[in-house]
Amino acid sequence: MVSMRAIFFRSAAALALVALGQPAAWAQGLVSAKRLSASLAAELAMAAVTACAQKSYHVGVVVLDYSGVQQAALRGDGAAPQNVLNANDKAYTAASFGTDTADLVERSKTSPVSSAFAKVPHLLLNAGGVVIKVDDEVIGAIGVSGAPGGDNDVVCAKAALEKIKNRMK
Repeated sequence: MVSMRAIFFRSAAALALVALGQPAAWAQGLVSAKRLSASLAAELAMAAVTACAQKSYHVGVVVLDYSGVQQAALRGDGAAPQNVLNANDKAYTAASFGTDTADLVERSKTSPVSSAFAKVPHLLLNAGGVVIKVDDEVIGAIGVSGAPGGDNDVVCAKAALEKIKNRMK
């Protein structure tokens, strides 16, 4: 028969092994997340508006962090009010799914669309939302709306990301 003392020590040893095997982040109870600084997010938005303006496109741009919180928004000269709203929804969709909305549009042509589009507010199945990545980690998204066609919105978003890519470290 096993004594209570032996059971206690075995249990304590097992708990100690489990506790020591946990990653440090669990022990701390905090999570670190990367996101653009406010100034870099504003610069990204301005770069997208400028890239589109050079082609005579009047757009709205929104930059979100990975959790969908707005970091920057800019309505370019001549852009319609709904362009910023649509840009927000494109960025939110990209951040939520972790992929560019143009890719989601392409997938929807051959596969069923996620039921989330019917249930979750601010999801928009339209090209123009582009994820912001550091290495393979999605840290946010940029949405552009107002150019003639979502493919042109994507071009402006990617041109803006190209301008800041070396400072996302």
